[in-house]
Amino acid sequence: MNRPRLVVIGNGMAGVRTLEELLALAPALYDITVFGAEPHPNYNRILLSPVLAGEQGFADIVLNDLEWYRHHGIDLRLGRQVVRIDRARRRVIADDGSEAEYDRLLIATGSSPFILPVPGNELDGVIGYRDIADTQAMLEAARTHRHAVVVGGGLLGLEAANGLARRGMQVTVVHLGEWLLERQLDRTAGELLQQTLQARGLTFRLAAQTEALLDDGQGRVAALRLASGETLPAELVVMAAGIRPNAGLAEAAGLPCARGILVDDTLQTFDPRIYAVGECASHRGVAYGLVAPLYEQARVCANHLARLGHVRYPGSVTATRLKVTGIELFSAGDFSGADGSETITLSDPFEGVYKKLVIKDDVLVGACLYGDTADSAWYLRQLREGQRIGEVRDLLMFGALAPAAAGEVAP
Repeated sequence: MNRPRLVVIGNGMAGVRTLEELLALAPALYDITVFGAEPHPNYNRILLSPVLAGEQGFADIVLNDLEWYRHHGIDLRLGRQVVRIDRARRRVIADDGSEAEYDRLLIATGSSPFILPVPGNELDGVIGYRDIADTQAMLEAARTHRHAVVVGGGLLGLEAANGLARRGMQVTVVHLGEWLLERQLDRTAGELLQQTLQARGLTFRLAAQTEALLDDGQGRVAALRLASGETLPAELVVMAAGIRPNAGLAEAAGLPCARGILVDDTLQTFDPRIYAVGECASHRGVAYGLVAPLYEQARVCANHLARLGHVRYPGSVTATRLKVTGIELFSAGDFSGADGSETITLSDPFEGVYKKLVIKDDVLVGACLYGDTADSAWYLRQLREGQRIGEVRDLLMFGALAPAAAGEVAP
């Protein structure tokens, strides 16, 4: 019996999660082929930071081992990067010349780190931080070198810096913003985070711009020069200054792209046979880089691939958490406090606790927590549901206990 052919480009978290959801809904519907550019089975990319820090090994973060693919009859082609999509003949072509025909195609090519366009950015020892190969390169550098600079004080940059410091390197974080995680935290929380990380041995250059990378005369990076003229020793430079959706393959195939592959609420592209999920996709002008939205997209995409077609993806309310052991922070929604909003704050510098809640039109619209995130899931639920806070307004700092304190039944 000839079954329709589903080809997946990308063996990462978004693409394989879509397959997991699809196999649960319609396990025998498709003949499935998966192309993975890396030589590894599907693994949890967001746990690369604990691997770098020595808290976990690679085997601990594998999500689906090779037996899983065999069990489900999936033709897994590792170490093969798709270089062309032939939409007219409905086939994809890999870099080794192999091909696969499709009736439905799922693009889940993820993203790539943005490498600053500065002199010296091609020197040995200058890397991004996106996959196992990058992690292995950092581990090797930590064994043989002493000084590292991480460019970017966002989530990924701070996790890389913490991991390298745990491996014995002297690490400086160079960040263009005035405080750390300025897109995820307000200034107060960002400064608390900086104090905590400084106590762990990290150093920072904030509101600082990278001007050039200097070599050691043998093709390896030796230092980073700031626009201020200061030079920082750096035998390893990790670029964590942002990501770019890997949409070039789709764009070359004639699919509309704008900061990612354009998809509708079913995760379908302009071509009805082709879907896209994850960091490579742009939905309503947003390309998500966090795992929760990727999984939400996967569930909707699988529903339509399974020919059920009764769910839509409206977008995601995202939340921020830092994967650094011993540091608790959370933010979601409009935590900055726009015009017309009301802000409630709690600050305990002695305990290192800071909480900021933003209310607008009797609805919780933003939350920023540092030091105590026990109620983060409850706050996130309020943000997603958008219900009026009513009588618990003055008790919001109690988090999940607020409804009970107001005489209501806690959800």
